[in-house]
Amino acid sequence: MAAISVTSAPYTASSASATAPLPRSISELMPAATIHLGKTADWVAITADAVWVASTGPNAVHRIDPKTNQLQTSILLPGEPCAGLAVGFGSIWIPLCTAKPSLARVDLISNEVTAISAVGPAAAEGGVTTSPDSVWLITDKSGSLARISPADGTIRQTVKLPAGSYNPYFSDGVIWTTRVEGAELTAVDAASGAILTAVRTGPKPRFLTAAAGAIWTLNQGDGTLTRIDAHAPHGTQTIALGTPGHGGDIGTGAGKVWTTMPKMPLSAIDIESMSLQCRWAGPGGDSLGIGHGAIWLTDYHGGTVSRIPLTDALAHCHPSP
Repeated sequence: MAAISVTSAPYTASSASATAPLPRSISELMPAATIHLGKTADWVAITADAVWVASTGPNAVHRIDPKTNQLQTSILLPGEPCAGLAVGFGSIWIPLCTAKPSLARVDLISNEVTAISAVGPAAAEGGVTTSPDSVWLITDKSGSLARISPADGTIRQTVKLPAGSYNPYFSDGVIWTTRVEGAELTAVDAASGAILTAVRTGPKPRFLTAAAGAIWTLNQGDGTLTRIDAHAPHGTQTIALGTPGHGGDIGTGAGKVWTTMPKMPLSAIDIESMSLQCRWAGPGGDSLGIGHGAIWLTDYHGGTVSRIPLTDALAHCHPSP
């Protein structure tokens, strides 16, 4: 693999201790519904007419009707859904930690598993994403980014990334990938597969999202959030959230970046001011999705997903006394 030049800027994270709001209790946010799914609940995907959440005990993906907040159906899977969900080509794509890692495809209309491909995630807590013509998944710890044909599940192209890269995310023609065993974000052209650039982030970036012309990474190493200008990747900002550790997730909605981590199940960062505006401590958390006017927040160990209206979260998002 050719050497990748990393756009480097001095790494500094603004301190959360002096300026961040004190944690509030997650109990002040009243869910419109809480749905029990299994022994654990993890990974959320939003479609036009459904909310999809994965679980273990059983190994399944569950379809929830956001109009009624009712569980519509549960689709059993042949292994643990361990590395994210992605929507594309009329399907939900689900990486599985089976004996030999694999990739399940569930049809959005029939609610049935229509294919199991013999290509799977490099590790748990990875990710999967879709572009207009492909499904993308990192398949080994050496950083092999597979471009998968949605027609037959075969690998059309392999892009070599830095070892320890696990989580891809498609946005505006680019596949962005975080390197959790390092401190950088790599950009890959989704049309050609060519590596465009690599950018320094906070340590151990894993989960990522896109909003307002930027890519945002949740950094497990020190509990920070890095904003990377998608059009000028050398322009980065990093702020402290005070949420280091394993797990977590990130999403956007209502002018905020929302993050979740165990023991700090919800935090809200204002996109315009790049400031941590509110955070809620307590049980629950670990994955989330934003859609249908709500934050869909899992309690990993409780095996549930809760619908928290965005209006409720925003109404409570003010500094603690």
